[in-house]
Amino acid sequence: MIELAIDGAVAEITLNAPDKLNALSLEALRQLDDACAESAASGVRALVLRGEGRAFCAGRDIAGVDPETDDVPRYLGALEQVMRRIAAFPVPTFAAVQGACLGVGLGLAIASDVVYVAENAKLSSPFANLGAIPDSGAHALFVDRLGAHRALDLIFTGELMSGAAAVAAGLFSRAVAADELLAFTRERAAATASGPTAAFAASKRLVARLRDARLWDAVAEESRGQEALRATADYREGFAAFQQKRKPVFRGE
Repeated sequence: MIELAIDGAVAEITLNAPDKLNALSLEALRQLDDACAESAASGVRALVLRGEGRAFCAGRDIAGVDPETDDVPRYLGALEQVMRRIAAFPVPTFAAVQGACLGVGLGLAIASDVVYVAENAKLSSPFANLGAIPDSGAHALFVDRLGAHRALDLIFTGELMSGAAAVAAGLFSRAVAADELLAFTRERAAATASGPTAAFAASKRLVARLRDARLWDAVAEESRGQEALRATADYREGFAAFQQKRKPVFRGE
């Protein structure tokens, strides 16, 4: 489901499971990590990350996950490895985000240098209906850029933000008409790849020093919180309701 194409100085990684809205299993995360490593080793001067079809990434693929036996730390550990791989990529990275960008998908965007979103994209980490907490760095993103009150509002309600609203709120780089998004992102990535990428890499390192301690601390705490919640009745109910396509009934326990 993960495809890598290299065209000159630009690598393009595509999440290609449109029938699942590019939701990512553990195996898909490993494939994505391999593709990122291969791209970095190839000597390209820019990277584009995108999703095929109607969505960028609708989050984790939990269709067959049993919360009783789910190895949450292994999955979230693999996710953190991919996020760190993208964040530390040696040259500029660009994410083209259309449709749903939720949970894990949001984490991939957070780890990217530049995020262009379709104006009508839907972004958030809506874990309220799963009896779980947002992961993938969502707490750090929301608090840093929206403040504590708006962050908790999004977390409690599970509200989705449009791409245009997310950019207006300062979450991501730029909103683009949906039918222009991929061409726009590819054009910007190609232009950057022909620029002074050594200087760009120096700026990446500086920005990382300003950002990363808070981000990775949040990712680690989210992972611990998610594992603790796995033992709760609400977590089991949330997964069951999602898989049975019904509204969950939570009891606060």
